Amino acid sequence: MRILHTADWHIGQLFHEYDRTDEHQQFLNWLIQTLQQEQIDVLLVSGDVFDLSNPAAVSVKMFYTFLNQATKACPELQIIITAGNHDSASRLESPKPLLESSNIHIIGLVEKNPDGTINYEKLIIPIHDTSGKTTAWCLAIPFLRMGDYPAIPGSTNPYTDGVTALYEQAYAHALEKKQDDQIIIAMGHLHTHHAEITELDKTERLIMGGVECVPATAFPEGIQYVALGHIHKAQKIGGKEHIRYSGSPLPMSFSELNYRHQVVVFESGKTQIDNLQILEIPLFVPLQRVPATHQPLQEVLTLLKQLPDTSRSGEPAPYLEVRVLLDGPEPALRHKVETALTGKNIRLAKIDVRYPAATNKATEFVTQEKLQELQPADVFSKIYQSKYNIPVPETIMQLFQQAAQEVTQKEN
Repeated sequence: MRILHTADWHIGQLFHEYDRTDEHQQFLNWLIQTLQQEQIDVLLVSGDVFDLSNPAAVSVKMFYTFLNQATKACPELQIIITAGNHDSASRLESPKPLLESSNIHIIGLVEKNPDGTINYEKLIIPIHDTSGKTTAWCLAIPFLRMGDYPAIPGSTNPYTDGVTALYEQAYAHALEKKQDDQIIIAMGHLHTHHAEITELDKTERLIMGGVECVPATAFPEGIQYVALGHIHKAQKIGGKEHIRYSGSPLPMSFSELNYRHQVVVFESGKTQIDNLQILEIPLFVPLQRVPATHQPLQEVLTLLKQLPDTSRSGEPAPYLEVRVLLDGPEPALRHKVETALTGKNIRLAKIDVRYPAATNKATEFVTQEKLQELQPADVFSKIYQSKYNIPVPETIMQLFQQAAQEVTQKEN
């Protein structure tokens, strides 16, 4: 059995307000071709199918069109999909009864038994070969919210201990079904200890909470492969080849400028996995950064004017991040950058501004009494200095004092 692991599609995501429908469609087309060429038997999608819990109709249509085309291209293909924190678990599961008739399994919710215990039968999916024989068992664990995992009395870290207990109990239930010539694999959408994160993952981390991550040891040793999602950088965890994030198929931020996106393919043997390999996903729209390091505005504008014109390139217009070093406010910054890019084969996505490095000056705490003694110009000066790391230019201070004087005259 050949198994492909992917995750974090984020269908419907905007890249700095640019629509990515074409990119997602190209990825799904590539994935269908890969499923055929690599003769994949099982497709694992470990969460965050959509970017929003209430995706647009075009995103939903794209997803179900893919399922239809993939199963037509590979009639024996088995697909197992779990919900991520961006997905609506109930919405993703809604067509579940219909899809299971096509050998497609979607797990979004952790269902409970009448006594309140977890219904592990719903989380354990048999994997069949073309003859219908069960060759493996999959612990299809979706993103776990509070109440989804067991409560551990007296625990100092309820999330980590609860998630660990859930995987242990799910594994124990799978062992009751497992035969000698079958393996157990698992899926998860979570944050693991020591995972390398990208710029966007830092935002994801806030959703999970400050301590909500698990170690590699949370997954029982008898599990032959753990297909993870949630972290957008592909990597193995805890130095273990069989515990992996596949990463996102499309770049999610400019921190992924030199990063190669991928899916993971492996084979299920009778007692272990074999022939694990990485398949690189084509970059459908490139990322570009000008300049490589922050430079003064005039130098940046000169470099932007040297970029190729639209007429010189048949390639997709890259997403551009412009890096500028300023010594103070520049109200016309975006206008100047856009003017320099007129006629260029580029999509301006982000202007990253830096100011002179701050000095190692201790933070000044202002008491209530001291604050009452400060004049408006003093407060303005401190705020300006804090943001731009330079004193207020005389012309700007004069304008501020003029505005403050006008306000005072109106109050009087």
